[in-house]
Amino acid sequence: MRAERLVALLFTLYGKRSATVPELAAALGVSERTMHRDIAALREAGVPLWTEPGRHGGVRLVDGWRTHLDGLTSREAVTLFAMGVPQALAELGLGTAMSAAHAKLRATLPPALREQAQGLAQRFHLDAPGWFRQADDTEHLAVIAKALWEQRCIEIAYGRQGKTVRRTLRPLGLVLKAGVWYLVAEVDSDRRTYRVARIDAVEETAEGFERPADFNLLAWWENSSAQFEQSLRTVPVEIRLSPLGVRALPAILDDAAAKALEQAEKEADGWTRVTVEMEEPTIAAHQLIGLGDEVEVIKPTKVRDAFREMAKRMAERHR
Repeated sequence: MRAERLVALLFTLYGKRSATVPELAAALGVSERTMHRDIAALREAGVPLWTEPGRHGGVRLVDGWRTHLDGLTSREAVTLFAMGVPQALAELGLGTAMSAAHAKLRATLPPALREQAQGLAQRFHLDAPGWFRQADDTEHLAVIAKALWEQRCIEIAYGRQGKTVRRTLRPLGLVLKAGVWYLVAEVDSDRRTYRVARIDAVEETAEGFERPADFNLLAWWENSSAQFEQSLRTVPVEIRLSPLGVRALPAILDDAAAKALEQAEKEADGWTRVTVEMEEPTIAAHQLIGLGDEVEVIKPTKVRDAFREMAKRMAERHR
């Protein structure tokens, strides 16, 4: 990653023309000692740097040095500039690479495009995790990402059903869903998904592997997710919903509930009768209780009973 940091330093200097060591260290997220070493490395590589000692001194490029960006349209450059350095890239160990690209763009974009990019960054922001939840621990994510890029096997210790199991994996892809990182990997002749936060330890091995030519991460993830969700829904639950309950149901469940509502039957009192595929009775009751008195569970009896007992306990606690 040092090479990326040196490129970032180079273009940061090009954009600023002159900066102190503390300013540069803060901009690139390293210590001042590391920054002194990086400055020395650029000099050894032949970059024309001029340093001025003293309280008001700094580091600058010799006048006349310049670079150019090739191959980017103005629209592409604006988009890349506006991205900033998302936390997801930093967790993957790619934060420095994005900083380098950002510094190049800042140094070479015409003022009009730079203002346009800054305006875009002020209007759009990606905040992946949901409300009221802690982000997953990503301690091992950078190591996994490195092995993924280099196509090397990894050995992991993984928490599963209260036990720790060990596996040798061939990493094929990483997916960020709602703030949670998942690793898609081959183990033996099977492809599986691992939640990165449940990986207790990981070690990159010296063993390389050939990435399967037929593997498409997006297609595999969509198919796998659909199969997993469907495997959980084994109980058809018939419910009645008030108009407010109809609007709230997709947020309580998911898109499958919204599709079920398209075939729903509206009754004379304004309520809607619909059947949705849900998980086992206790889980179904827990989900539906979020609709409060905007829902009535019709059948099966096990779900209705679980819902009634849950509502009864809640009422008793709030006397």
